[in-house]
Amino acid sequence: MTSDLQTKAINTLRFLSADGVQKANSGHPGLPMGAAAMAFTIWTRHLRHSPRNPKWMGRDRFILSGGHGSMLLYSLLHLTGYDLSLEQLQNFRQWGSLTPGHPEYGLTPGVEVTTGPLGQGFANGVGMAIAASHLAATFNKPGHDLIDSYIYAIVTDGDLMEGVASEAASMAGHLSLGRLIYLYDDNKISIDGSTDLAFTEDRAKRFEAYGWHVQQVDDGNDVEAIDKAIKTAKTDPRPSIILCRTIIGFGAPNRQGTSKAHGEPLGEDELNAAKENLGWEKEPRFFIPDDVLAFYRKAVDRGRELEADWKMRREAYTRLFPDLGAELLRRLSGNLPEDWDSALPTFPVDAKGMATRAASGKVINALAPKLPELIGGSADLAPSNNTKIDGVPAFQKDSFAGRNFHFGVREHAMGSVLNGMSIFGGVVPYGATFLVFADYMRAAVRLAALSHYPSIFIFTHDSVGLGEDGPTHQPVEHLTSLRLIPNLVVLRPADANETAQAWKVAISRRDGPTVLALTRQNVPTLESPALVEKGAYVLKDFGTPEMVLMASGSEVSLVLEAAQKLADEGRGVRVVSFPSWELFEQQDEAYRESVLPKNIQKRLAVEAGATLGWERYARSVNGIDHFGASAPAKVIFEKLGFTVENVVAKAKEL
Repeated sequence: MTSDLQTKAINTLRFLSADGVQKANSGHPGLPMGAAAMAFTIWTRHLRHSPRNPKWMGRDRFILSGGHGSMLLYSLLHLTGYDLSLEQLQNFRQWGSLTPGHPEYGLTPGVEVTTGPLGQGFANGVGMAIAASHLAATFNKPGHDLIDSYIYAIVTDGDLMEGVASEAASMAGHLSLGRLIYLYDDNKISIDGSTDLAFTEDRAKRFEAYGWHVQQVDDGNDVEAIDKAIKTAKTDPRPSIILCRTIIGFGAPNRQGTSKAHGEPLGEDELNAAKENLGWEKEPRFFIPDDVLAFYRKAVDRGRELEADWKMRREAYTRLFPDLGAELLRRLSGNLPEDWDSALPTFPVDAKGMATRAASGKVINALAPKLPELIGGSADLAPSNNTKIDGVPAFQKDSFAGRNFHFGVREHAMGSVLNGMSIFGGVVPYGATFLVFADYMRAAVRLAALSHYPSIFIFTHDSVGLGEDGPTHQPVEHLTSLRLIPNLVVLRPADANETAQAWKVAISRRDGPTVLALTRQNVPTLESPALVEKGAYVLKDFGTPEMVLMASGSEVSLVLEAAQKLADEGRGVRVVSFPSWELFEQQDEAYRESVLPKNIQKRLAVEAGATLGWERYARSVNGIDHFGASAPAKVIFEKLGFTVENVVAKAKEL
């Protein structure tokens, strides 16, 4: 490739991006103009991908963690032959386009992960590297390295400032995830101005302390230096970060190197001046030289060759290792084993019962032999969350085939890492902490829902019932706040059997994330059909119902006792177990009417949490709209009105 063609190819990225932002009159031209050479180097010299088959299993992954620079990614995708037309680039940030303001997984072909909230892409890449390392350790054989993906990313000052990136970087260094290669767009500018205003630490030393391989490139436009650094990174067993000194808005004579280049169009005059400065045609807009397009489109044939080679290697592998080959293909295809749910345990009726967190642990261990892709762990709470798979090693740098994860006290990174693992493929990951700490990872949960990642979030100690730790650890508003997130299914099972069925829902659900909210305290194992997949169901009718008592989780056994007392007094009562609002709303009207008939208006909901939202189903709610207290769980429930006597009294007031 001539240096002239290379320069034109890089400038094409710059000005497709700047033209898109200018036409939309909205967006961020600075990152694409400053980081174009880095992106060019990754995409044309290192990234293994197949534009006509974006989901090819053997590909590398590329993450633009600074998702505000999305026009850079869209330009790369169009130029290299993905199904993203020039018209889509011209409709950047417009209604119905495939080029939204920040990249969205599942919307735009070739976008590997949703980025924009800073630090998320950084942490997602760590999850992808974990999944790749686990699959490689499980399936690769000497001379047959089928799983050999690298995870590349461009990360920014803003990414590195975010706490989630710090958590994820620490974890990646501990695990020595050598398939991770990040290029840091070190332009020293943020929205407020120079990063010296708030970000003056030595980033190189910081990442060295994390256990990363660190290199520096003094000129972020030096393709040969960047290329050499990436090649060196590939030889090191540690995760790598390459600090590339760049100039934000490179080429714009009056705005480059300033915060004005970050988050607003250059303006007609400055855009034209930038084009003149770099020897580019001012018109037409979205200009792509023929030789540049021909060069980039070589990625299509190259991708087909890479795919064909990988397919041949996979077929050779399968001939030598037929069982492993079939298992690998099944897992990478996202198919669950036949009859996997036959391993789900059933629990006998038991008045003492067990905590649903304990039941969850039993379910995990019952499923683990049947579902080898089930992997996960806890944010330093495994004994409390009951997440350990017995008899298998932990995932550590010397045992990547391990299935138990020690995420450390890094809840936010855990959530984002789970998302990266989920979308890499081949694994069904779960992660756990206390429900009150869902707040620490809410951004990751929200992005999982927005992007339809099938992550499984286990939140134990789900109410004031956790007891003496007090209101700092007692979730009150958390169930309600999680239920507000679109496309997130929240499951709060009533007993051990509902917990088993909740796991079935979570594992079966491949189009979005699932929350399992589980108790610390024991709850009775009930006689019920445990129809969790319906969201709500009739647990028991006492006579002809004149009123409905409904509850989720640990309060189901409470309303069942209250209903029995009301029935003993001659009242007709229906008890409804309500593990999931979201699943109930997915049922047809006939089913919903069969559970909650419109002609029965006397309805009471009971849940040890905030009452907001229950009004759509119930006339009255026995809940908690204030913080809890430090005391034994039994005392707290009594003081806050979660007793048979209080529920009966409230029911009589209906």
